[in-house]
Amino acid sequence: MIGEEICRLRVRNSSEWITHFEENAACQRAVPWYQGAGVSAAELAEIADSLRGWQLGETSDGSHLFTAACHYAKAIGDPDFVGAVRLFIAEEQRHGRQLGRFLDLAGVPRASEDRGDSLFRFVRYSVSRMEVWATPVVMVETHAMIYYNAIRRATKSAVLRRICEQILADEVAHIRFQCERLAILHHRCSRWRRALTMRLHRLLFVVITIAVWTGHRRALRAGGYDFARFWKSAWGKMRFAWRMMSPDIYCWNDTPTTGQSSRRPTLGRSPA
Repeated sequence: MIGEEICRLRVRNSSEWITHFEENAACQRAVPWYQGAGVSAAELAEIADSLRGWQLGETSDGSHLFTAACHYAKAIGDPDFVGAVRLFIAEEQRHGRQLGRFLDLAGVPRASEDRGDSLFRFVRYSVSRMEVWATPVVMVETHAMIYYNAIRRATKSAVLRRICEQILADEVAHIRFQCERLAILHHRCSRWRRALTMRLHRLLFVVITIAVWTGHRRALRAGGYDFARFWKSAWGKMRFAWRMMSPDIYCWNDTPTTGQSSRRPTLGRSPA
């Protein structure tokens, strides 16, 4: 059982996450750029506008997140966390570059602004606390698991399908990275505060889920997700993420950011 496996693990420390991101960067799937975009006009009609908006969201320079991470790392005495966040941002930016290159190949202009992306950035930038940064990131990335699966199913382009496959693989670790950080932040919180936080999480998740569907429903439908399936999938993946960010499922014998692991934990898989 997935839950039983998680209960035997502890959070990875920042040094371990640096190792993960470095190793992942060195073993990326090869994208067959030589084949060209390989996408039909009919496929582009369904997904192009959505891809433009999502690509913009992946191209953030990460400066606000990096600044918040530096302040947080200094406060808790974990300088390696800065390096882990730097590599996390680089991985997201790689997604943006690859999606942008695909749009260029397909002759689709890149977006300079997007309402959904602007809303997401507003939520993140409103407060500099690490928890406020990590929470919406987890929620958007759970939707990204659905979104890129839909895009992969909506096209026969070998290039776009390979990009989606890599992003989906990367997002599993991204969700784990953010959820573990939230588990650390919630570890010393009282039960009532954690319960209140989860209620606020659910409210925010409803808003984000509706926003993603509103902005990308045409592409999602092209990939086989009507609203009912999208809603069910989003909540299923987010329930998995909430379980991953619960302090109750981890062992806290070691300091979570600096302790040494007796075995290298696996990342696990999000439910389909």
